[in-house]
Amino acid sequence: MRTESGQRLYENSHIERLKTISWMRSDKGLNPAAIRESLTREPARNKRSRKLANGPQPPVDATIGHKIRHLRREAGSTLETVAVATGISVSMLSTFERTSQGLSFKSLHELVAHFGTTLAALSGQEDRHKGESLIRKDEWSNWPPSSTGVTVQILSEGKNQMECHRFVLAPGASSEGAYQHAGEEFMHVLAGSIEIVLDGDQFFELRGGDSFYFESRRPHSWRNSFAGETILIWINTPPTF
Repeated sequence: MRTESGQRLYENSHIERLKTISWMRSDKGLNPAAIRESLTREPARNKRSRKLANGPQPPVDATIGHKIRHLRREAGSTLETVAVATGISVSMLSTFERTSQGLSFKSLHELVAHFGTTLAALSGQEDRHKGESLIRKDEWSNWPPSSTGVTVQILSEGKNQMECHRFVLAPGASSEGAYQHAGEEFMHVLAGSIEIVLDGDQFFELRGGDSFYFESRRPHSWRNSFAGETILIWINTPPTF
């Protein structure tokens, strides 16, 4: 929009977009191609999220697999189209929709992100508390089990700016591949040890008492490198799981 004198007027949305681009360039160090890709993906995901949020919702007490099937059908997608988009085989998707089992942590992340939602939202975590969230020791609720050897315990319930979890990893448990998403994350190892791989070629071994912070946009994978259980505190912001 321009004034009669030809002066360009910018809407608030344009100004916010320019601020975002400036932040990505100066603070995050992204090049123009990476910025363009990030901005292109975000509207599509937001549009899909709004469409699914405004449509009929799955039953509250349904399993995670049944909820994913509901979202897929509401989106008008077949198992084949979701398989192509996420890289998960049709047979694994079909099994997961029936049993809520059989997906790696990486695949589960890719699947919920494809439908513009989070595991916290599907599990009802976001609806349990508003405002303060006090959870006593040993009273944690768990994510629905899906990945073998990975137990995720919820440390703060509600729709918050941070997702706070306690991970318990069985020997050999891993993400089974690298994944990436928007945001930042922090982990602190309480016991055992975990191997983190960033960008496919940077390896970090964390032991009990160690802490680690990194940007979630970097491809990352992890594996319990301890002979017993590894237990850690894991925080993501903004909520992405």
